[in-house]
Amino acid sequence: MNIAEQRFLHGPNLYAPGPCLLAVVDVAGQQNAAGLGARLLALLPAMPAEAAARMSDCQAGHEALEAVAMELQRLAGAPGPFSLTRIDPARPQRARIVCGYTIEQVAGQALCTAAALIAACAHHEAFDLDAALADLRDTARRHAIGTSTAAVLAAAHRCGIPSLRLTDEANLFQLGWGRRQKRLQATITGATNHVAVGIASDKQLTKTLLDQAGVPVPAGATVTTLDAALRTARRLGGPVTVKPLDANQGKGVTVACATQDEIARAFDFARKYGDRVIVEEHLQGRDYRVLVTGRKIAAASWRRPPHVTGDGVSTVRALVDVENSNPARGDGHANILTKIPLDDLALQVLAQQGLDLDAVPETGRQVDLRGNANLSTGGTAEDVTDLLPADTRDICIRAARTIGLDVAGIDIVCDDIARPLCAQHGGIIEVNAAPGIRMHQYPSRGAPRDAGAAIVDALFGDDDGRIPVVAVTGTNGKTTTSLLVAHAARLAGFSSGVTTTEGAYIGGERIVKGDCTGYRSARAVLAAPDVDFAVLETARGSLLEHGLPFDWCDVAVVLNVTADHLGSDGIDTVEDLARLKFVIAERARRTVVLNSEDDHCVAMSAELARSVEILYFALDPDNPVLLRHLERGGRGAYLEDSTIVLANGARHDALLDVRTMPCTMQGAARYNIANGLAAAAALAACGFANQEIATGLRTFVSDWKHNPLRSNVFDVDGVTVIFDHGHNTAAYAALAEAARALTPGRLVGVVAAPGDRRDEDLVAIGETCAAGFDDLVVYETENRGRADGEVAALLVQGAGLGKFEADRLRVELDVHEAIRAGLARCAPGDVLVFGCGSSITELTDAIRPTSPATASRIEAEAV
Repeated sequence: MNIAEQRFLHGPNLYAPGPCLLAVVDVAGQQNAAGLGARLLALLPAMPAEAAARMSDCQAGHEALEAVAMELQRLAGAPGPFSLTRIDPARPQRARIVCGYTIEQVAGQALCTAAALIAACAHHEAFDLDAALADLRDTARRHAIGTSTAAVLAAAHRCGIPSLRLTDEANLFQLGWGRRQKRLQATITGATNHVAVGIASDKQLTKTLLDQAGVPVPAGATVTTLDAALRTARRLGGPVTVKPLDANQGKGVTVACATQDEIARAFDFARKYGDRVIVEEHLQGRDYRVLVTGRKIAAASWRRPPHVTGDGVSTVRALVDVENSNPARGDGHANILTKIPLDDLALQVLAQQGLDLDAVPETGRQVDLRGNANLSTGGTAEDVTDLLPADTRDICIRAARTIGLDVAGIDIVCDDIARPLCAQHGGIIEVNAAPGIRMHQYPSRGAPRDAGAAIVDALFGDDDGRIPVVAVTGTNGKTTTSLLVAHAARLAGFSSGVTTTEGAYIGGERIVKGDCTGYRSARAVLAAPDVDFAVLETARGSLLEHGLPFDWCDVAVVLNVTADHLGSDGIDTVEDLARLKFVIAERARRTVVLNSEDDHCVAMSAELARSVEILYFALDPDNPVLLRHLERGGRGAYLEDSTIVLANGARHDALLDVRTMPCTMQGAARYNIANGLAAAAALAACGFANQEIATGLRTFVSDWKHNPLRSNVFDVDGVTVIFDHGHNTAAYAALAEAARALTPGRLVGVVAAPGDRRDEDLVAIGETCAAGFDDLVVYETENRGRADGEVAALLVQGAGLGKFEADRLRVELDVHEAIRAGLARCAPGDVLVFGCGSSITELTDAIRPTSPATASRIEAEAV
């Protein structure tokens, strides 16, 4: 079994609405192994029944790969939500294994481990499954999202707020998109004041500010020597708490120190975590944590120190081992509770109770293992939110605001949280930035409180954090339509971000040059803090390689579905391509704009959710699909004579004459009229006014600077040259039709096509070009693995099918020679279409030897 390729699909994709790992397995020549399924099940006896039933009789490795990879993820503690195996009908020797995942790194490792395990079982070889599982669990632990962060993310998703993980290492997330985004790291938010975090980390400064604000705090001082610590304790006149000035999670804290020896040991312990040490009045009572989010109390918990209860038989060590075996306890913050440490501090606390690890406490005796109650050192929590009196709530909110924190953990010590603090000599001992919230989400006793939701509410209120997103797909016209929509939005006052084949733009300025139709470029636009309207050209390649860059868009535009890029990635027919494009359409939550003159687009309408509006566009005002849709009260855009019309039920509004749109070449380029109709429909779906739409369409210029490689028109010594990236049959037919309308003279095509197309597709391109142009010059570019001359030969073969006369056809493999040969066939007033272009230098370098001034002028125009 050979895994030929694998990729992570991070967003909605052809196989699933969520992230998954796709592995393409080459099964050709694979030999069956009798009893393979039974041997695997013996090693993985807890596999879910359905998967086990399917695998019980399997003898081929690829038949077991899906189930074994999913089981390994589950055993690692990071189960995936779904899986499937699909055999490609056109390539039965290839199997596609799809595994959903929760942690990407675990999924990739689980797939490799599964392949190795299957190979070992197939050959009756030993395999150290325990070691492999230990490695997988370690990977899961290292890459897991923290409990507090996960709670906030889950709450955000329930509210429909999108999230992006910005970095694995720092566990940094973006909630929301563009200008409406907020950032989150654990419970630190983008709104958390840096100065406030510094204040909270300085416990003495915190106490000083709280005292000035009238908040009850214990008396005390910061010291750097043991003598000063002892003097402070004597001045306070009672048991003291000793702790580092700027540590957290209970590190270095010792409570109820009454003797000089206890203070000395506590001072040395605190100095391990910082040079400055606080010695303060020890408040008697229970330890409580109150969570403040914004100006609200989100939750309150009674925190109990880590402890065990004697049974009269077991030692303290054994009791702790039993407690730590609780599945709810884990290392660090990876689980609901943390394992109880048996360290030097635990030994000291035991000694204060007259015990050691080998002591056997009597039945019912509570044995404490810590003086403080932090969950990070094994403590537990009981919810007491409903017990807080109004004045205690006010004090906690005032404390958070005094320090300047938007999310704060307020630590209180008092006898009874249900009584006012001032009535029981209680007080606030700390205010914590980045407070953990698992004690509130998962209390040991009492009602769970959705602290994550409280943080999300403080950040967003009723907002879902989304900006308008328009996704544009289709075989041809995506870039121009995307730029038209973004241009109109920018003129209407939005800071638009747009991704296209030629680059990514923010506010009309190109920030990245090159093909930006992929996942990362779209995510970069959605992460840009100054973008409030996004238009994302969405190409087939990126969708197949990475999945969609968003969970939902507001408006999806499907321009057309015609033959191109067939024969790879399991997309072998136009119907396959349509199913792929439909992935974008089905992720629209408001409107899908469809071409009513394209049967594949029309077929998508039947698969869309009823709640999603369909808005059709058509060049033909009498298109029957469009007419039926309008008769039923639907919306649409169509061309009436030379006018773009927007229809809304019984109302039909003329927008503008297409001849005033520069990109239509005075109305000759009907493909750009169609793109304009689609853009108008998308803008209408987004709520733009008719005048805003018309202004955007009328002022968009499709020249080399604003829309390179998309029907850029140049004058070369009286010959009109149309420079375009188009390279498939539909594009060449449309270019020829537009160019023919511009001249009564000859129409010359200088044409090529990428070499990664199928033979039959290249032949069809040649036939289309023969039908559209008077003269042809064939050149080559990006042969992509084919031998020199092979692509040109297939294009020539296609031209011959159209009975194209030999004297009207010439082959010049070099692009510059091809352009010169094409221009030599033209007279002033003729039109030359240069297809499959990639750079303006292809044209300027070709004409420079004979027309240097023209070459310089074109270069100046293109800047």
